[in-house]
Amino acid sequence: MTPIEIALQEARDAAARGEVPVGAVVTDAAGRVLGRAGNRVEQDHDASAHAEMLALRQAAAALGCSPRLPGCTLTVTLEPCPMCAQAASFFRIRRVVFGAYDPKGGGVEHGARIYAAPSCHHAPEVVGGVREGECATLLREFFAALRR
Repeated sequence: MTPIEIALQEARDAAARGEVPVGAVVTDAAGRVLGRAGNRVEQDHDASAHAEMLALRQAAAALGCSPRLPGCTLTVTLEPCPMCAQAASFFRIRRVVFGAYDPKGGGVEHGARIYAAPSCHHAPEVVGGVREGECATLLREFFAALRR
């Protein structure tokens, strides 16, 4: 499975648990999965339990030698919010890849644009729109079902 496919599976699993369907995976330079997660905000009663935060923490723990993840890629189904974008910067992620754009809550291409801020110490390479339609549909269907 590719990283975006893994992230999509994590997002589907999150939706099945009643969580907003966002999934994330961290891979090293060789493509090995170091961390993967879906949102667990409701389950953990933790507003910071976004998929990205959980996957980044897992990856750092898996490496066990540093709180930084140079050379690693964070792949996520939705444009990271400002909190998650900043965390990726602090973890020194090399690349952030995301699926659906988030004009309302995003922090990379929209909103706070964390990596463009002069206070940002590390700006990873960013690739947006990977399997955007599939990622956006998953979110749209989840929220449509909640409104019914």
